[in-house]
Amino acid sequence: MSPGPLVALEGATVGYGRRAILERVDLAVEAGDFLAVVGPNGGGKTTLVRSLLGALPLLAGRRTLRPGVRVGYVPQRDHVDAVWPFTAGEVVLMGRVPALGPGRRPGPADHEAVRAALGLVGIEALAGSAYGELSGGQRQRTLIARALAAEPTLLVVDEPTNGMDPAAELATMDLLRDLHQGVRIAIVMVSHRLEAVANYARALAFVDKDQTLFRVGPVEEMLRPEGLGALYGRPVAVRELDGRRLVYPINGGVRR
Repeated sequence: MSPGPLVALEGATVGYGRRAILERVDLAVEAGDFLAVVGPNGGGKTTLVRSLLGALPLLAGRRTLRPGVRVGYVPQRDHVDAVWPFTAGEVVLMGRVPALGPGRRPGPADHEAVRAALGLVGIEALAGSAYGELSGGQRQRTLIARALAAEPTLLVVDEPTNGMDPAAELATMDLLRDLHQGVRIAIVMVSHRLEAVANYARALAFVDKDQTLFRVGPVEEMLRPEGLGALYGRPVAVRELDGRRLVYPINGGVRR
């Protein structure tokens, strides 16, 4: 018998206060999933994910979390103050706080978890470097390592490639793919850039509160032209070049 999804929403209405932004949301994250939540800036993606995590109460519907599931959350890089007077290793050690409990200081197992997390993201040599002196890509890897230090079952990453140049974006997405495949961790990623996730995610959820749009399904299904047109309000094409999907708008058609 299947143990069921790691976390799920059933018939959910999500929003802030009493203001609903999405209704009748059914969304389940299974072990081994790589789900990308995609939509325009301000479209409700983060609100949906925070509701999935239980950080925002549902206005209606049901949320279930499988017993024993540990969630590692990576906030948007710009939401973490770069003037923190900590080293990269100290930032990653913060990820062990939930496991420490009140009054307990980090022990050998905690420091080993930090070393392992730094190794998984390839920045062991930066453990003693000041967080504020790191590049944007290095800070992102530090924040991912902080979440990994908690040894999560599910990794949730909010806009990890925002503001990155193409090379850094590709390297970050390759890292998430390697974590998904190598560590066998489920991933939920929020992004406003479909191009960044089309070649990595197994499933896509399209979200736009202004259109009261919520659709979720396998990547191959969600990348059909009719589905993309609903998200972007104009014709969109998908082509493959050298084994990679390219997503781009076609001239003509205007969002209503």
